[in-house]
Amino acid sequence: MPNASHEQTEPLLTLIAPARDEVENLPALVEEVSRVMGQAAVSWEFIVIDDGSTDGSRARLVELTEHTPQLRVLALDHQGRGVAHGQSAAFMAGFRAARGELIALLDADLQNDPADLLAMLEAMDRSRADLVQGDRMHDRRDTFVRKISSRVGRGFRRVLLGDTIRDTGCSLRIMTREVALALPLQFKGMHRFIPITARQLGYTVIEVPVKHRPRTAGHAKYGIWNRALPGLIDCFAVRWMRSRRSRVEATELTPPAHETSSTAPARDGAEPDREPAGT
Repeated sequence: MPNASHEQTEPLLTLIAPARDEVENLPALVEEVSRVMGQAAVSWEFIVIDDGSTDGSRARLVELTEHTPQLRVLALDHQGRGVAHGQSAAFMAGFRAARGELIALLDADLQNDPADLLAMLEAMDRSRADLVQGDRMHDRRDTFVRKISSRVGRGFRRVLLGDTIRDTGCSLRIMTREVALALPLQFKGMHRFIPITARQLGYTVIEVPVKHRPRTAGHAKYGIWNRALPGLIDCFAVRWMRSRRSRVEATELTPPAHETSSTAPARDGAEPDREPAGT
């Protein structure tokens, strides 16, 4: 696991969680993250982005900052109070505000276990990967319909994008700051394509098994029908963007170094070099 320097002024790890109407889950979320990160040998901060909550989540988050100095709260309001901007916009806002060299993502609904982040950090350090993606497939207890829809979705991704990631719906992931800032999350729905986009950009992505916990409070924001058709359309959009992407690399040019001539005249007032006597 990366070691934190006592002298560094910025955190090594920034954790980011978008939240919409999760007031019942937020205290436990902040407590769990604080407890887990207290066991890690890294400095950290936790950014929660309130995405148009109307249940008092924002006020509760501000209260929690009084007892958790690492907690920072962002509010997405540019389309009006109470309007949801979506996870892609929330993640992008968090990336721009993050101060860490590494960035971890998780959901605010407590279905991700923050303790898995420690093993993911170890895997990242060991493999030198740029992005570690969580995989909940071994631990999910989905209905038959959800299992079928997931398999169909993975099939379309593999055919259209060459995407072999098993669990793209898992928000639990860690990446370098460089990867985070390279992702085009200004487009809605792009958070579902973070791993494959990172691979298309040339970064190394690995998968690590993580736990999946049932939701105990609040309500799910996504179902089968509001994922399936938009997800398929987004696959075509990502395929098109891949075909139009250009690599941007530049080399800085500098004047050639001036060579010092061995026959250069002696400095004013200085005696020319002489060979030692007797040679």
